Amino acid sequence: MTTIQATTSTVISGSISGGKSSTSSASSSSSSSNNDIASQINNIMQQISKLTQQLKDLATSGSSDTDSQKQRELLQAEIKQLQAQLAQLEYKQAEEAQKKAEEKQTQSAAKAEGINIPSDSNQIDIYI
Repeated sequence: MTTIQATTSTVISGSISGGKSSTSSASSSSSSSNNDIASQINNIMQQISKLTQQLKDLATSGSSDTDSQKQRELLQAEIKQLQAQLAQLEYKQAEEAQKKAEEKQTQSAAKAEGINIPSDSNQIDIYI
């Protein structure tokens, strides 16, 4: 998912800066903790706000030639792509939160407190 984002950013920045493209590499980690997802969400939100600002600046510049129209379309396409990634990450984050809540509930149910709940270390044998 991150590689697609880096590739798209390179293409757009190359077209906006007049053909000067910069390359960037992205690495994906196998861990998917909440902090990692939260940081990815934060990064995407920042990118969306930057692209939105670029789109506003382009709209207020007043130029209506085909190059600026193409740039607007590219910016809008990248914003939509980032919004789709954002929705996927938020869904993934919600799934992980639900899993954790279910695990906590399962653990608390397994560790029920009270009388008449024997365990391996707490059991009394009664002979009649």
